[in-house]
Amino acid sequence: MQFNELFVMVVEPSRMQQRVIGKLLAKVGIDAVQYCSTAGDALTRMVEGQPDIVISAFYLPDMTGADLVKAMRDNPVLQELAFMLVSSETQFRYLDPVKQYGATAILPKPFSRSQLKTALNTTVHSLTEESGVATEFDPELLRVLVVDDSNMARRFIIKVLQGLGIRHFTEAHDGAEALAIIAESYFDLVVTDYNMPNVNGYELTQQIRTRSVQQSVPIMMVTSEENEGRLSAVQQAGVSAICDKPFELETVRELLGRLLNEA
Repeated sequence: MQFNELFVMVVEPSRMQQRVIGKLLAKVGIDAVQYCSTAGDALTRMVEGQPDIVISAFYLPDMTGADLVKAMRDNPVLQELAFMLVSSETQFRYLDPVKQYGATAILPKPFSRSQLKTALNTTVHSLTEESGVATEFDPELLRVLVVDDSNMARRFIIKVLQGLGIRHFTEAHDGAEALAIIAESYFDLVVTDYNMPNVNGYELTQQIRTRSVQQSVPIMMVTSEENEGRLSAVQQAGVSAICDKPFELETVRELLGRLLNEA
């Protein structure tokens, strides 16, 4: 799918910001743009004519961007729509829910043309068919365990990995459940979140590396955790790679190619 084939909905209460975003979209070749000033209006119009991508501000008159993407994910008709957030907000407690609900990108305000192109490339890859993993292993044969306490986050991780040609997935709601599953089944890759109840990503990694029969399995942590001390501890515990939420497809492809070729 090319940029000029995209239909984009922009949810932004400021007419000036609508104009700024519209100009940047035009510069990358996107002319089919619909503007909404409120989340309620946007949700109604999404059902009437689904866009390919929704680009939303965080602060809206009737709800936040986090509330908007949650409403989309709760609606079976809208739950697969790609969502990008544009915000000057930086606090973890505000942005983490947006990441957990599967945003393909979070852009700063203001953002540049190059930042927009990178975000759109990631989103377009998630909308198109498989692009393959650069590895000697056949991705269709890989068995992947996805561990995250958020159903929505697991679904979007799986969706991205499916875009890379991977087909066999097992899901776990937390590290404790993952350890029980690993004791019974073999996996080529574990993809896990950091922040989970019962057994978190650090504890899961530590126990896999020290107590599991699959101590050498590649572990990729996909997380919105920003505490450098915690992430450093995870690396020391033996995680193979750390990827931020939301993550870029090219980054995941490169990481998987390296991890699986080294395994």
